[in-house]
Amino acid sequence: MNRHITRRTLMAAALAAPSIVRAAEPIRLRVSVETPPTHGRTISAADFCRKVEDATKGAIKTELFHSAQLFTDQNVVTALVQNQVEMSIPGTWGLAGFVPSVDFAQLPALYARPIETAHKVIDGKTGQMVNTEIANKLRMHVLGRWLDLGFENWYGTTKALTSLEDLRGMKIRNSGGAGKAWRTSFLGAIPNTTPMPSVALALSQGTFDGLITTNETVAAGSLWEAHVHYALEDHQAFNAYVPLIAGAFWAGLSADHQALLTEVWETSIGDYRAHMAAAQAAAREKLLAHGVVFSVPDAPQIEAIRGRMLAAQDGLVKQWRITPDIAAQALLDAS
Repeated sequence: MNRHITRRTLMAAALAAPSIVRAAEPIRLRVSVETPPTHGRTISAADFCRKVEDATKGAIKTELFHSAQLFTDQNVVTALVQNQVEMSIPGTWGLAGFVPSVDFAQLPALYARPIETAHKVIDGKTGQMVNTEIANKLRMHVLGRWLDLGFENWYGTTKALTSLEDLRGMKIRNSGGAGKAWRTSFLGAIPNTTPMPSVALALSQGTFDGLITTNETVAAGSLWEAHVHYALEDHQAFNAYVPLIAGAFWAGLSADHQALLTEVWETSIGDYRAHMAAAQAAAREKLLAHGVVFSVPDAPQIEAIRGRMLAAQDGLVKQWRITPDIAAQALLDAS
């Protein structure tokens, strides 16, 4: 009888105090991206999730939602601010509506500059100043160095693109941000903003005539099936993704977990960037294999366009509401 009572007492005690006999519930880290599983951003995010779980021995449980299953880049920043998701890696263009200074990469002085210059700017004092502005304005944490997307170009459907003059009159989709819309209008085209998950259908229906994006994004979405047949490869701007963590989630982590997430990202970002560069090169070959015709503006044409654009730069800094000190630092870092 005593043994029976003792057993019942022990069972009751275990139920009353489950924390004694059960492991602590893991911390939930949901990561939202709008790109498909084959895209370099999604692949990088998946690798980061795996490494975080391994490094924390499961104390942090990650969930990756790709293909805009939770949020598009256009609304994920709001979701982060409202703590509806813990992490995302949105493009700079998606952040520009909240922190206009992020659009510094679209300034005329940085038009068609080499990748070494782009990294010098985003990894230097300019990037640090922008990260601080993001943290202060949005109350969220920038985890570390930005993830490369790569160079943006022009892509078209029915009209051959052999020079920048061919863009005149075309309706061109972009992913957002004042800089892309301005450059489109500057070259005589009509800007359009459509979320990436809707692009293939819109292209097929002729909603617009072309788009600004990268080789990798076109290839990952098999956009030749949506009638993308031409590419004008001017490397107009080098775009990147910013690793963001919701402020409340970050503040709720222990110092050890904060340090661990930072270390995982920093020790991985070099490989992620290398993989993205390789993906862009492979994507170009894939597009060629699917019949996409590439044209590359020569150096004199690029320099002439940049020179014409530069006349508007001071006004654009004000118009786009880029912090003047950040714009000035970007020019210094790029020199």
